Amino acid sequence: MLQIVNDIFQTFGASVVVPIMIFIVALFLRVQVRTAMMSAFYAGVGLTGFTWIISSFTPVVTKIIKQMVNGTDIHLPIVDIGWQAGSLASFGSSVGLSFFVFGLILELVLFFTGITKIFMPSNLWNNFGFMIWGTLCFYVTHNFWLSLALSSFMLLYTLVIAEIQADRWSSYYGVKNATVCSIHNIEQAIPAIILDPLWNLIGLNKVKMTPDYFKNKLGAFGEPTTLGAILGVMIGVLGNLSKLGTLAAWGQILTFAIQLAAVMTIFPLVTGVFAKAFSPLAEEIDKRRQVSPKSEAEEEKEAIHDKKRWFLAVDDGVGYGEPATIISGVLLIPIMVVIAFLLPGNRTLPVVDLISIPFMVESIVAVTRGNILKVICNGIVWFSIGLYASSWLGTIYTGAISHYGVAIPAGIVLITSFNLMARPLNALIFAAWISQSPIWIGLTIVVYMAFAVLLRRRRSRIWVYLQKMADKNAGFEGSKDKITYE
Repeated sequence: MLQIVNDIFQTFGASVVVPIMIFIVALFLRVQVRTAMMSAFYAGVGLTGFTWIISSFTPVVTKIIKQMVNGTDIHLPIVDIGWQAGSLASFGSSVGLSFFVFGLILELVLFFTGITKIFMPSNLWNNFGFMIWGTLCFYVTHNFWLSLALSSFMLLYTLVIAEIQADRWSSYYGVKNATVCSIHNIEQAIPAIILDPLWNLIGLNKVKMTPDYFKNKLGAFGEPTTLGAILGVMIGVLGNLSKLGTLAAWGQILTFAIQLAAVMTIFPLVTGVFAKAFSPLAEEIDKRRQVSPKSEAEEEKEAIHDKKRWFLAVDDGVGYGEPATIISGVLLIPIMVVIAFLLPGNRTLPVVDLISIPFMVESIVAVTRGNILKVICNGIVWFSIGLYASSWLGTIYTGAISHYGVAIPAGIVLITSFNLMARPLNALIFAAWISQSPIWIGLTIVVYMAFAVLLRRRRSRIWVYLQKMADKNAGFEGSKDKITYE
């Protein structure tokens, strides 16, 4: 059976499997067949669009980054080759495939028993994020049941974090009753919440670094397209510092500027298409809650205190193209490369997964209400710690990936995925579980239980607090200025 599951995913991929899941979930929610079918098609079209853009742009970014690296005397032995290798290894291991089946059952049980308010099966493809940690654990410990339990535990605490930030994500990105829930992009909500009082103390909440502010103050130079071109020139120059006097260098610089401008322009359009796959489902959830017509403000206030409210887990691609998300993500690309060079003790060179940074900052963007300066500061802090986590995991990750049949690129000794492995919280939990110490494993479970109980009892208060925290940020009027689906 496990081999059949592996063959299905390897054959059809996310662009087919995800639409099928969306169609099934839509029918489960009693959405009309025609609407359910169109939701499925939009999901497939959106994922295909993302794949085309990222697969075309990744080699371009990789080349520029490698030129930046070659222009220095710094050599980092652990090279980021992208999350795809980790995904393939997850489906190639017995513990990974076992969790894919068991995890689906667990997600359904957790939802229907009310333990979580997140309907996770709608985002089934991203289960590989849980599977990869179980795969690494099995590679280290050779303990199948411990590894399967680790993947399951990571699902549990991920759902808690996802539920904490769910109202903020839904409100900011304008998709009612929906949230992201992938393990590799959700833990960033933690530094966003913890560090926010510090950022406010030094006045970052008063800095109007939002897409709307850029548009109003800079005119055409504040548009995402123009900002993409400007950033493209800056990154291109950094990759060609040693040969700026040549025609070839400026050819590459200006070409990259146009390519980045294209990404900044096209991605929001593809995001709009992809979001159409989830909006009918999220709206159906909303219709079942409402008893009488209300204003948008009244609906949001009521939703925060509605104990019956639940959320649809959606793919992170829904928010990728949102202006503040993609702008702050692209700005963090050269910043994280420079930090990787300067960080004492770091051994990881982020390369291919740099294009995934907009995915990685969505929770931060939602919590800080699109304050780009805060997003960048939070990203610098958390992803820098993540570089150390990735450096520690380099040998383990390389061994597991190669063991489960993924070829290591020629000339590279150690590999990683900046998106999957540069995760301080996940790495900390992984360290506790591979120790096989009942004390350390028990401690992680106790901490999870404490937060799970707190969320059950104080959910509405937590959401109200995060809303007030977000409202302290200047310069953004509301989700109506964000992604549109019409």
